Amino acid sequence: MLADVKEVVEAVPSIKKVVVVSYVNEKPDITGIPDAVLYKDFLAPGKSDDIVFEQVPFDHPLYIMFSSGTTGKPKCMVQSVGGILINHMKELILHSDLKREDTIIYMTAPSWMMWNWLISSLAIGAKIVLFDGNPGYPDTGAMWKLIDDEKITIFGTSATYINMLKGQGFKPKDLFDLSTLKEVCQTGSALSAEGFGYVYQYIKNDVHFQSISGGTDINGCFAAGSPTIPVYAGQLQAPALGMKVKAYDENGKPVYDKQGELVCEAPAPSMPLYFWNDPEHKKYNDAYFSVYPNIWRHGDYVEIYSDTRGITFFGRSDAILKPSGVRIGTAEIYNIVDGFGEIADCVAIGQNWENDQRILLFVKLSSGATLSDELKDRIKKALRDKASPRHVPALIIDVPDIPYTFNMKKVESAITNIINCRPVTNRDALVNPKSLDYFEDILSVVQR
Repeated sequence: MLADVKEVVEAVPSIKKVVVVSYVNEKPDITGIPDAVLYKDFLAPGKSDDIVFEQVPFDHPLYIMFSSGTTGKPKCMVQSVGGILINHMKELILHSDLKREDTIIYMTAPSWMMWNWLISSLAIGAKIVLFDGNPGYPDTGAMWKLIDDEKITIFGTSATYINMLKGQGFKPKDLFDLSTLKEVCQTGSALSAEGFGYVYQYIKNDVHFQSISGGTDINGCFAAGSPTIPVYAGQLQAPALGMKVKAYDENGKPVYDKQGELVCEAPAPSMPLYFWNDPEHKKYNDAYFSVYPNIWRHGDYVEIYSDTRGITFFGRSDAILKPSGVRIGTAEIYNIVDGFGEIADCVAIGQNWENDQRILLFVKLSSGATLSDELKDRIKKALRDKASPRHVPALIIDVPDIPYTFNMKKVESAITNIINCRPVTNRDALVNPKSLDYFEDILSVVQR
């Protein structure tokens, strides 16, 4: 990271001091970084250990959060001290039932808002376990051994990790004690009903499984869990407290039991104060309020159920597929394709084709599997039978890798832009940008 740090510091003259914490090397070479000091020298003897707490207004800026970059260049959102604190306390204390005696871990990195969410657990007095590295090293049981060793009560993870365990047939409950574990929390992307079932069948049958979704934009959740109501497979339990969440149809009317755009009809404390370098608030308004005036449109495609009041997420609304004008959430396809052991991962996009749109399905195969005509036929049949004929892709193509952001969100938009001959604006936001090279290489194949 030091080369990147040097480049950033040289480009930002207002930076006064860079404090470098030793990590890979005990004493890294920081001579090339302007105004840099090692952490141990920063805490030199003779300096006061007293922490000075400044009283600031509720809306005092706390930090800039950068969105994940799933749909384009990351947004630079300035968020407030009071708004973030009250929102995190609500979600941790009331939705997650976090208490002072709990020990919580979340599989996250400082580049993702779940890091900020996790750190706020300290305000409750709970203990935090920080994990850095590959959750599958030295073996698939690494995280579950950590849960037992550290007596973790709340384990936070992603749909990607749960699907990986499910695909490997890994059964933590048969190999570990997990007696302290009371809650599994999941976010990052939508999890299928089968994923919910896996948690209760093969991890622990008496945990509170809390699937949550919101965004970096509000540093929290629009929909979350509740320890006092039932969990229904494939549904987030309820709108987050204080969030006036609805699903709007194409006419801007609230709908139930039908897919629509996720909106929030009233302000929330953790909404951004403003975007950095956006003095007229044009970028802010364009990002959230350009579709429904004075109504926050978040960009997710959801269904709210009238009987349970639960919510199912179907993916980003800008990645919604529209073959013959029929709106299809990509998660509807993923939930079915994930059931094939031969498929390690997949991504579906819409290609403009003959004055319409057709679906292309790209699959990353499991080790040893091949994309035979027989497997393609089984995938198409499953999509036709379990969803509809409109869900069946025109082409199924195997690819070596699928693009993800640094916080492990699948990036349909970049592939969609490539296939439809548009520029990709969020390459730097990807953890594996070279994965896009293959899609560029096969452009001539999918255009035939």
